[in-house]
Amino acid sequence: MRDYWRINQQRLAPVLFLMPGLLMFVVYVVIPIFQSVNISLYAWDGLGEKEYVGIANYVELMDDEAFYTSIKNNVIWLVLYMLAIPAGLFVALFLNQNVRGIRIYKSLFFFPFVISQVVVGLVFSWFYDPSYGLFNKVLGFFGADPMAILADEDWVTYGIIIAGLWPQTAYCMILYLTGLNAVDSEQIEAARLDNAKGLKLLWYIILPQLRPATFIAMVVTIIGALRSFDLVSIMTNGGPWGSSRVLAFYMYEQAFSEYGFRMGYGAAIAVVLLAIMMIYIVGFLYKMYRDERGY
Repeated sequence: MRDYWRINQQRLAPVLFLMPGLLMFVVYVVIPIFQSVNISLYAWDGLGEKEYVGIANYVELMDDEAFYTSIKNNVIWLVLYMLAIPAGLFVALFLNQNVRGIRIYKSLFFFPFVISQVVVGLVFSWFYDPSYGLFNKVLGFFGADPMAILADEDWVTYGIIIAGLWPQTAYCMILYLTGLNAVDSEQIEAARLDNAKGLKLLWYIILPQLRPATFIAMVVTIIGALRSFDLVSIMTNGGPWGSSRVLAFYMYEQAFSEYGFRMGYGAAIAVVLLAIMMIYIVGFLYKMYRDERGY
C-alpha cells in the first residue's frame, strides 16, 4: 500500500483534497435539487401526506399572472444588473493607481461588499423615503415633487435594482483588482511604445488579460440577478400589490408564507428558476471552453 501511494501520490492527492468539498456539494446541492424536482410533482403543505399531481403544478404556472410578473422582473434584474460589471471595471481601473490616499478610497469602495443585503435594503429604504429620504431631498432641491419610489408599481423594481448594484459593483471591482495585479506590464509598455493609449490600450491589451475575471463576474452577477430575494423581501415584501416580485421571492411566498404552504407549487417555481440559471451558466461555460480550445 505504501509503495502504491508513493507511485501514485501526485494523481491521488488532488482527489483526496477534493473529496470533502465534493461530498458536501453532493449532499447540500445536488441531492436537494433532485428532491425539489420530486416535490414539485406533488401537492403538499409541508406537514401532511403528499398527493401526487404530476405536472399539474407546472401547468398551473402557465396561467399564473404573478408568475409572469416575477419572470418579467427577473429579466429586468438580469439586464440592469449587468451594469455592475463595467462599473466594477471602471472603479478597479481608478483604484489601481499609486496615488496618495488610494487605500482610503479602496476601503470606501470595498465597504458595500462586506455589509449584509439586509443592511443595504434598510439603507436604501431610508434613502427613498418620501418624507425625509435623501433622494427626495435632492429632488426638492431641484424643484421636483417627491417620489415614493418603493410605492410606485412602475419604479419599484428599478429602485431595488439600484440598491443591489451598490454591493454587486464592489464585488466586481474586487475581481478586477485581482485580475489587474496579474496583467503583464511588459505588454502594456510595448503597447505604449507603439503609441497605444486610452481606450485602445484598454480594449486590445488589458481586457483580453482580464477575461477570466470577466467570466467569473458575469456568472456571479447573472446568478445574483436571478436569485435576488433579500432586497425584495426587506424593501417591499413583494409590493406594492406584488409588482416587485421575483421568482425567488414568489417561490418563498408560495411555499412558506402565510398565503402559501404550497410546497409542491413553490418547488415547481424553484425548478423553473434553476432551469433558467442553467441555460445561462451552461452557455457561458460552453463559450469559455470554445475560447480555450481556440475555435
